[in-house]
Amino acid sequence: MIDAVITRLSDQIAELNGRVEGAGDLAELTRAKRLPQVTPAAHVLPSGIQGGSADAATGAYTQEISEGVSVVLTIRDHNPAARRVLADLRGFLFRIIEAIAGWLPPGGMGVFKFIRAELVSSSTGTFIYQIDFAISDQLRIF
Repeated sequence: MIDAVITRLSDQIAELNGRVEGAGDLAELTRAKRLPQVTPAAHVLPSGIQGGSADAATGAYTQEISEGVSVVLTIRDHNPAARRVLADLRGFLFRIIEAIAGWLPPGGMGVFKFIRAELVSSSTGTFIYQIDFAISDQLRIF
């Protein structure tokens, strides 16, 4: 699922093409106490799984689940591309939301829904936003 979101953002958002990575890359940056060198940049992370209604029948157990995916967006005001994004930050955030919300990824059971977007950090010309989505799926145990 994460790889599909990374590909989708790279394909749909020109400013992020080649600058969308997963959790491992973000972990490495965090370990090294660094930020992405070129921004805007995004990291796609799994953000949790929530259980819903369940049904148990003879020899089978099914349960609706909702799987969370977060896009962590880093924008530093040090280059012209990032400054253009910051000039229309609301519009840029909505372009990301529109690229994922309502989209059915390959092999998915449901479409992504938008949950929230919020500023999680801002200091010394760096802005970090977290955009959360969820997709419905089903747990099946036979």
